[in-house]
Amino acid sequence: MGNKLFQKAREFVEEALHSEHDGDQHKTEEIAKNALSSAFANTTEAEKEQLREFQEELENHSK
Repeated sequence: MGNKLFQKAREFVEEALHSEHDGDQHKTEEIAKNALSSAFANTTEAEKEQLREFQEELENHSK
């Protein structure tokens, strides 16, 4: 069984990246950012690197 916070963060980032509506997209991005923050506290170094990549994707998508 993997890290649930990491898995949820990944799911929320994917959802935010594929969100179409502006209002929903902003809310989904905020949820994804919160999930990423929560996941950072309890992950391995390899997971942290992936979380950084997810965070970068999310930031590039919202520009």
